[in-house]
Amino acid sequence: MLIAAIAISILVVAVGVNSYFLKEKERKYAAEESALELSIEQENARTEELKELEKYTKTKKYVEEVAKDKLGLVYDNEIIFKETD
Repeated sequence: MLIAAIAISILVVAVGVNSYFLKEKERKYAAEESALELSIEQENARTEELKELEKYTKTKKYVEEVAKDKLGLVYDNEIIFKETD
């Protein structure tokens, strides 16, 4: 009877210790899951921004801006004022 009580006590302690470590792992995984969900939300927002940028780059206004800023092109009827030092 005494041996059975000791064996049961050992099993209860072992289960309790394992339960503690499993709860710690669960907390760690929950924190990691929250971080990953936040990362997913950020990436989804970035995806939307990129889709908007893609739409914008296909517009005539974007083409005009690039032509003016990077290539220095202007319309025939435009006057350009340059700043002097």
